Amino acid sequence: MGFDIGGWEFLVIILVGVFIFGPDRLPKAISDGVKMLRQVRQMARNATGDLSKELGTDIQLEDLHPKTFLRKHLLSEEDEAALRKPLQGIYDDVRGVADQVKRDASDAAAAAKNVGKATTPAAAPAPASQPAVRASWDDVT
Repeated sequence: MGFDIGGWEFLVIILVGVFIFGPDRLPKAISDGVKMLRQVRQMARNATGDLSKELGTDIQLEDLHPKTFLRKHLLSEEDEAALRKPLQGIYDDVRGVADQVKRDASDAAAAAKNVGKATTPAAAPAPASQPAVRASWDDVT
């Protein structure tokens, strides 16, 4: 667990700490913060250790996400494959239909483009220009 703190950021943190706690209490506040962080880490290690002992398997903090936990500790690879098998067939069918629709749409677009190139539209007569109508304030009111 690393923090990407640059020199300037570290200096700002120190200055804020000096302003908040004062120069005489800052070292004690830092040591109290470090102790608290160590205690929290130790509690997390103890909790995962106890959970690992109860379940009879090795558990990491990342494994406590419900999906990951189920996948890793309760389902075997065969169980997971058995659960995925019916859905995989449906997925493959839908994927095949989607690919076919995409190909049909591409073919239709290409055919429409070719039809447009093959026939040139007849020259249409230009529309007669009409005089511009100007409305005045008196016409509107």
